[in-house]
Amino acid sequence: MSHMQTRQVAPLSGVRWFYLTAAVAGTVVPWLFFGSFLADDGADLVGFVEALFANGAAGGFSADLLITATVFWVWSYLDSRRVGIERWWPVVPATLFVGLSLAFPLYLFWRAGAEARTAQPAAATPVDRSGVVSRS
Repeated sequence: MSHMQTRQVAPLSGVRWFYLTAAVAGTVVPWLFFGSFLADDGADLVGFVEALFANGAAGGFSADLLITATVFWVWSYLDSRRVGIERWWPVVPATLFVGLSLAFPLYLFWRAGAEARTAQPAAATPVDRSGVVSRS
């Protein structure tokens, strides 16, 4: 078997467009805030982490996202094996460099594509002229 494989591309259905749009918005919106931080404080990683936990509200929200991101990584890894997503790992840098606002809709976009590629048309059920399902 050749190392170059042809992969069927799933169509961009309504839900896939939604996930793709959400992933783009989920990248742009957080980076508006991150950009403001970088403009004010530079690439100060210690300052960034301190800002995440600057008060109870920020700390609670940050802890919630860290726990959720960990659960998402485990779930999406296991789910990717089940639905046939070959390259799961980009959700990790997507989460670390942007956040779940990118990683989660991006994964759902891939997942919907994998499901569309593997979907089989439902077998036709024989129906007689009266509309009764045939039991043959």
